[in-house]
Amino acid sequence: MARPVLIIEDDPDISESLKYNLEREGLLTVVAATGEQGLIEALNERNPPMLIVLDLMLPGMSGTELCRRFRREPLTRRTPIIILTAKGSESDRVAGLDLGADDYITKPFSVRELLARVRAVLRRMDEGAGKTYEDDHLMVDFADIRVICNGRKIKLTNKEFSLLSVLAKSADRVITRQQLLDNVWGYSYYGDARTLDVHIRRLRQKLEDCGDCIETVVGVGYRFTGTSEKPEGN
Repeated sequence: MARPVLIIEDDPDISESLKYNLEREGLLTVVAATGEQGLIEALNERNPPMLIVLDLMLPGMSGTELCRRFRREPLTRRTPIIILTAKGSESDRVAGLDLGADDYITKPFSVRELLARVRAVLRRMDEGAGKTYEDDHLMVDFADIRVICNGRKIKLTNKEFSLLSVLAKSADRVITRQQLLDNVWGYSYYGDARTLDVHIRRLRQKLEDCGDCIETVVGVGYRFTGTSEKPEGN
Protein backbone atom coordinates (compact mmCIF):
# COMPACT_ATOMS: atom_id res chain seq x y z
CA MET A 1 0.00 0.00 0.00
CA ALA A 2 1.36 3.42 -0.97
CA ARG A 3 2.01 5.70 1.96
CA PRO A 4 0.21 9.06 1.81
CA VAL A 5 1.21 12.68 2.20
CA LEU A 6 -0.62 13.98 5.28
CA ILE A 7 -1.91 17.58 4.97
CA ILE A 8 -2.78 19.14 8.34
CA GLU A 9 -4.46 22.43 7.45
CA ASP A 10 -7.68 24.03 8.74
CA ASP A 11 -8.30 26.27 5.70
CA PRO A 12 -10.40 24.09 3.33
CA ASP A 13 -9.44 26.11 0.23
CA ILE A 14 -5.73 25.56 0.89
CA SER A 15 -6.07 21.90 1.87
CA GLU A 16 -8.21 21.05 -1.15
CA SER A 17 -5.81 22.87 -3.50
CA LEU A 18 -2.87 20.97 -2.00
CA LYS A 19 -4.73 17.67 -2.20
CA TYR A 20 -5.66 18.23 -5.85
CA ASN A 21 -2.15 19.23 -6.93
CA LEU A 22 -0.34 16.53 -4.96
CA GLU A 23 -2.64 13.86 -6.37
CA ARG A 24 -1.93 15.19 -9.87
CA GLU A 25 1.72 14.39 -9.05
CA GLY A 26 0.66 10.81 -8.36
CA LEU A 27 0.83 11.10 -4.56
CA LEU A 28 -1.86 9.68 -2.29
CA THR A 29 -3.05 12.33 0.21
CA VAL A 30 -4.91 12.46 3.52
CA VAL A 31 -6.32 15.73 4.90
CA ALA A 32 -6.80 16.62 8.58
CA ALA A 33 -8.46 19.91 9.60
CA THR A 34 -7.43 19.90 13.28
CA GLY A 35 -4.32 19.09 15.25
CA GLU A 36 -6.02 16.21 17.03
CA GLN A 37 -7.18 14.65 13.76
CA GLY A 38 -3.71 15.15 12.29
CA LEU A 39 -2.14 13.32 15.24
CA ILE A 40 -4.47 10.36 14.76
CA GLU A 41 -3.71 10.16 11.03
CA ALA A 42 0.05 10.53 11.56
CA LEU A 43 0.14 7.71 14.12
CA ASN A 44 -1.81 5.30 11.92
CA GLU A 45 0.37 2.21 12.27
CA ARG A 46 -1.30 0.46 9.32
CA ASN A 47 -0.32 3.22 6.87
CA PRO A 48 1.69 6.10 8.37
CA PRO A 49 2.42 9.15 6.17
CA MET A 50 5.64 9.36 4.18
CA LEU A 51 5.58 13.18 4.52
CA ILE A 52 3.60 15.72 6.57
CA VAL A 53 2.60 19.21 5.39
CA LEU A 54 1.80 21.05 8.62
CA ASP A 55 0.11 24.39 9.27
CA LEU A 56 1.22 25.97 12.55
CA MET A 57 -1.98 27.89 13.30
CA LEU A 58 -4.51 25.13 13.96
CA PRO A 59 -7.63 24.89 16.12
CA GLY A 60 -7.09 22.82 19.24
CA MET A 61 -3.61 21.30 19.27
CA SER A 62 -1.23 23.75 17.57
CA GLY A 63 1.13 22.85 14.76
CA THR A 64 4.06 23.69 17.05
CA GLU A 65 2.86 21.20 19.64
CA LEU A 66 2.22 18.63 16.92
CA CYS A 67 5.70 19.00 15.46
CA ARG A 68 7.26 18.39 18.88
CA ARG A 69 5.02 15.37 19.38
CA PHE A 70 5.87 13.92 15.96
CA ARG A 71 9.58 14.13 16.76
CA ARG A 72 9.04 12.23 20.03
CA GLU A 73 6.95 9.41 18.55
CA PRO A 74 8.94 6.45 17.12
CA LEU A 75 6.51 6.14 14.20
CA THR A 76 6.99 9.75 13.02
CA ARG A 77 10.43 10.57 14.40
CA ARG A 78 12.02 10.35 10.93
CA THR A 79 8.99 11.45 8.89
CA PRO A 80 9.80 14.62 6.85
CA ILE A 81 7.75 17.67 7.85
CA ILE A 82 7.16 20.76 5.73
CA ILE A 83 5.78 23.64 7.82
CA LEU A 84 3.22 25.86 6.09
CA THR A 85 2.50 29.12 7.92
CA ALA A 86 1.87 32.85 7.73
CA LYS A 87 4.78 33.46 10.12
CA GLY A 88 7.70 34.39 7.89
CA SER A 89 10.37 36.15 9.96
CA GLU A 90 13.90 34.75 10.22
CA SER A 91 13.34 33.92 13.90
CA ASP A 92 10.13 32.07 13.01
CA ARG A 93 11.94 30.03 10.33
CA VAL A 94 14.76 29.12 12.71
CA ALA A 95 12.21 28.19 15.40
CA GLY A 96 10.38 25.97 12.91
CA LEU A 97 13.58 24.19 11.92
CA ASP A 98 14.54 23.80 15.57
CA LEU A 99 11.24 22.02 16.15
CA GLY A 100 12.47 19.36 13.74
CA ALA A 101 10.86 20.49 10.47
CA ASP A 102 12.64 19.67 7.21
CA ASP A 103 11.42 22.73 5.31
CA TYR A 104 9.44 25.93 5.91
CA ILE A 105 7.09 27.69 3.47
CA THR A 106 5.31 30.97 4.23
CA LYS A 107 1.79 31.97 3.17
CA PRO A 108 0.78 33.13 0.66
CA PHE A 109 2.75 30.59 -1.32
CA SER A 110 3.12 29.28 -4.85
CA VAL A 111 1.70 25.78 -5.31
CA ARG A 112 4.45 25.10 -7.85
CA GLU A 113 7.07 26.02 -5.24
CA LEU A 114 5.46 23.79 -2.64
CA LEU A 115 5.36 20.87 -5.07
CA ALA A 116 9.05 21.45 -5.85
CA ARG A 117 9.82 21.43 -2.10
CA VAL A 118 7.85 18.20 -1.67
CA ARG A 119 9.77 16.58 -4.53
CA ALA A 120 13.08 17.76 -3.04
CA VAL A 121 12.26 16.32 0.39
CA LEU A 122 11.17 12.99 -1.09
CA ARG A 123 14.31 12.91 -3.24
CA ARG A 124 16.47 13.45 -0.15
CA MET A 125 14.66 10.56 1.51
CA ASP A 126 15.51 8.28 -1.42
CA GLU A 127 19.12 9.40 -1.43
CA GLY A 128 19.41 9.06 2.34
CA ALA A 129 18.19 5.49 2.15
CA GLY A 130 21.36 4.47 0.29
CA LYS A 131 24.06 2.43 1.98
CA THR A 132 26.93 4.78 1.15
CA TYR A 133 27.87 8.37 0.46
CA GLU A 134 30.69 8.88 -2.03
CA ASP A 135 32.28 11.81 -3.84
CA ASP A 136 35.68 12.56 -5.39
CA HIS A 137 37.60 12.25 -2.11
CA LEU A 138 35.31 10.94 0.65
CA MET A 139 33.43 7.67 1.09
CA VAL A 140 31.09 6.93 4.02
CA ASP A 141 29.72 3.40 4.28
CA PHE A 142 26.73 3.63 6.61
CA ALA A 143 26.17 -0.13 6.82
CA ASP A 144 29.79 -1.13 7.51
CA ILE A 145 30.55 1.95 9.67
CA ARG A 146 33.55 2.85 7.52
CA VAL A 147 35.00 6.19 6.39
CA ILE A 148 37.71 6.61 3.74
CA CYS A 149 39.30 9.94 2.73
CA ASN A 150 41.60 9.95 -0.31
CA GLY A 151 42.09 6.20 -0.01
CA ARG A 152 42.95 6.26 3.70
CA LYS A 153 40.68 4.74 6.36
CA ILE A 154 39.60 7.24 9.02
CA LYS A 155 39.05 5.96 12.56
CA LEU A 156 36.07 7.61 14.30
CA THR A 157 34.26 7.08 17.58
CA ASN A 158 30.65 5.88 17.46
CA LYS A 159 29.36 9.39 18.21
CA GLU A 160 31.57 10.95 15.53
CA PHE A 161 30.43 8.42 12.93
CA SER A 162 26.77 8.95 13.90
CA LEU A 163 27.23 12.70 13.55
CA LEU A 164 28.88 12.36 10.13
CA SER A 165 26.16 9.94 8.99
CA VAL A 166 23.29 12.27 9.94
CA LEU A 167 24.96 15.11 8.04
CA ALA A 168 25.99 13.04 4.99
CA LYS A 169 22.51 11.51 4.61
CA SER A 170 21.12 15.05 4.32
CA ALA A 171 23.82 16.47 2.04
CA ASP A 172 23.42 20.18 1.12
CA ARG A 173 20.66 20.62 3.69
CA VAL A 174 21.06 22.73 6.85
CA ILE A 175 20.69 20.60 9.99
CA THR A 176 20.03 22.64 13.11
CA ARG A 177 22.06 22.17 16.26
CA GLN A 178 19.00 20.81 18.07
CA GLN A 179 18.26 18.31 15.32
CA LEU A 180 21.82 17.01 15.51
CA LEU A 181 21.65 16.71 19.30
CA ASP A 182 18.30 14.92 19.04
CA ASN A 183 19.50 12.49 16.35
CA VAL A 184 22.93 11.69 17.79
CA TRP A 185 22.54 12.11 21.54
CA GLY A 186 18.80 11.41 21.78
CA TYR A 187 15.77 13.38 22.91
CA SER A 188 16.61 12.81 26.58
CA TYR A 189 19.90 14.74 26.28
CA TYR A 190 19.95 17.85 28.45
CA GLY A 191 23.70 18.38 28.70
CA ASP A 192 25.89 21.22 27.51
CA ALA A 193 25.08 22.07 23.87
CA ARG A 194 28.77 22.92 23.36
CA THR A 195 29.34 19.16 23.26
CA LEU A 196 28.15 19.27 19.66
CA ASP A 197 30.70 21.93 18.67
CA VAL A 198 33.52 19.94 20.30
CA HIS A 199 32.53 16.80 18.36
CA ILE A 200 32.26 18.71 15.08
CA ARG A 201 35.72 20.18 15.61
CA ARG A 202 37.23 16.76 16.38
CA LEU A 203 35.43 15.21 13.42
CA ARG A 204 36.83 17.82 11.05
CA GLN A 205 40.32 17.27 12.44
CA LYS A 206 40.12 13.50 12.02
CA LEU A 207 38.80 13.81 8.47
CA GLU A 208 41.92 15.88 7.66
CA ASP A 209 41.84 16.61 3.87
CA CYS A 210 38.09 15.92 3.84
CA GLY A 211 37.34 17.99 6.96
CA ASP A 212 35.91 20.91 5.00
CA CYS A 213 32.94 18.76 3.93
CA ILE A 214 31.10 20.18 6.98
CA GLU A 215 30.09 23.83 6.72
CA THR A 216 29.05 25.94 9.72
CA VAL A 217 25.80 27.87 9.24
CA VAL A 218 26.19 30.61 11.85
CA GLY A 219 23.33 30.81 14.31
CA VAL A 220 21.55 27.75 12.92
CA GLY A 221 23.66 24.59 12.65
CA TYR A 222 25.74 22.72 10.07
CA ARG A 223 25.55 21.63 6.43
CA PHE A 224 27.33 18.70 4.75
CA THR A 225 28.68 19.93 1.41
CA GLY A 226 30.88 17.00 0.39
CA THR A 227 34.38 17.28 -1.08
CA SER A 228 33.77 17.03 -4.85
CA GLU A 229 35.82 19.37 -7.06
CA LYS A 230 37.89 20.49 -4.09
CA PRO A 231 41.67 20.16 -4.38
CA GLU A 232 43.29 17.74 -2.00
CA GLY A 233 44.88 19.28 1.05
CA ASN A 234 42.33 22.12 1.34
